Amino acid sequence: MEYLPDRNSRYKDVDYWDERYKTEKSFEWFGDFSKFQHLLQHHVMKDDAILVLGCGNSSMSSDMYDAGYHSITNIDYSSVCIDTMSARHDATCPGMTWHQMDARQLSFTDASYDVVLEKGTLDAMLVEEKDPWKVSSETACLIDQVLREISRVLKPGGRFLSVTFAQPHFRKRLYARHDYCWSVRTRSYGDGFQYFLYVLTKGEELSPEDATLERRLLEEAQDPPNAVRTQEADTESFLYSIDL
Repeated sequence: MEYLPDRNSRYKDVDYWDERYKTEKSFEWFGDFSKFQHLLQHHVMKDDAILVLGCGNSSMSSDMYDAGYHSITNIDYSSVCIDTMSARHDATCPGMTWHQMDARQLSFTDASYDVVLEKGTLDAMLVEEKDPWKVSSETACLIDQVLREISRVLKPGGRFLSVTFAQPHFRKRLYARHDYCWSVRTRSYGDGFQYFLYVLTKGEELSPEDATLERRLLEEAQDPPNAVRTQEADTESFLYSIDL
């Protein structure tokens, strides 16, 4: 693959993405908008204020615009990406905006958005993890910073929508936290290989099951077990091996 990095950690390196976006026109993680539009339309209204986190060079935002979602703000930490996408879509998608920004420190005020949407952005932050049952403290801190910022900018009743290939027994370990003040629901799509849409609604309580999961994880963190599950490290092409 032309854009395949020499090691997974490069997916977290802005220099890698800057170089990639200089020549790559577009890439879709986990399928294009049409693959999950039937799910999204139940959770996103046409007049919602939408923040796309880690927009990359995906056509998702422009496809959503064409479908009638016109209040879309896109951010990415690659300035090359933002400059390219802004130049590409400013004329055809008036009102849609593009900003270079770190997801750990959003510049928006509290309760600014009805919807925050990410597709593959958090997966890129997790690429170095070898054990999906136990995320390293460094990565857990990174993800926590991002999720707290997402919760902060969501309006009451707002939805955080996360598109990923991570199964619920792995991803709920990160999402099901009382501190984020949201509920967690899961939908899936795809033929053969399943992808997941997580719907996290601000202001709703965790389900009893998810609250129990959080309590158990907190107890394990205070008194870690002797036996630790492990898995072999992902290959460098972990995402490219997925048939989209």
